[in-house]
This record gives sequence, structure tokens and C-alpha cells, in this order.
Amino acid sequence: MNDDAGRPWGKLIATGTVTAILYSLLFAFEQDVMATFTRTDGLYPLLPVAAAFAFSFSHGAFTGFFWDALGVKARPQAQQRSDGADAL
Repeated sequence: MNDDAGRPWGKLIATGTVTAILYSLLFAFEQDVMATFTRTDGLYPLLPVAAAFAFSFSHGAFTGFFWDALGVKARPQAQQRSDGADAL
């Protein structure tokens, strides 16, 4: 029996690589990023927002695949009883 069936190892590695590249580029070009992202003319103020979305998406995807690869799943929510009280 294969315990790895259904585990997203490829997606985990791909999103981890993308996330590592993003952080590496951010730290490698810190001075250029700061000079560009602190400009206030034109559409430059949108760059930090776009970067935040890119980092959030890649890091969030990596984290989700990481927990899936480890086999950790969220506990299903308790169903409500007919009298309105939460079931335990």
C-alpha cells in the first residue's frame, strides 16, 4: 500500500521553489526594491500591494500543500442540532 498516494509533493516543491525565489530576489535586490517601492509618482504606490499579493499567494499555496503533504487536515465543523445548540 502506498502512503504517498494523493499527497501533493510536486506542487509542494514547485510552490516552495517559487516562494524561495521571490524571497531571494527581494533580499538580493533590497536597495532597488526600496528605491522603487517608495516612489510616490504614477502607479508606483501600487507596487507594494502587488508584491504583497504575490508573496501572500505563493507562500499561502506552499503552506497549504505543506500541510496536505504531511497529512494534516482541518477538523470538520460540528453540525448544528435541530434545537439550535452546537453538537460536540
